[in-house]
Amino acid sequence: MKPILANYSASILELKNNPSALLDAADGASIAILNHNEPVAYLVPAETYEWLMDMLEDCEFSQLVEKRRMELKNAIAVNIDDL
Repeated sequence: MKPILANYSASILELKNNPSALLDAADGASIAILNHNEPVAYLVPAETYEWLMDMLEDCEFSQLVEKRRMELKNAIAVNIDDL
């Protein structure tokens, strides 16, 4: 059985019948959407989704920075006046 990673849950039928009521009841929290008591999706507020995307982008940038830092040992010193 998969863990449910939300404080609120609803069936697909409940989501279909009255999505606004679900969002109101969750008061900005994430909602696990269940099918046969197994999570199949998560409904998250737009603000939370945007925050998650920002965090993912930051993580990707962090990995790129680390990769480039490792390449510094191959760098060639250049005097700006020589350019």
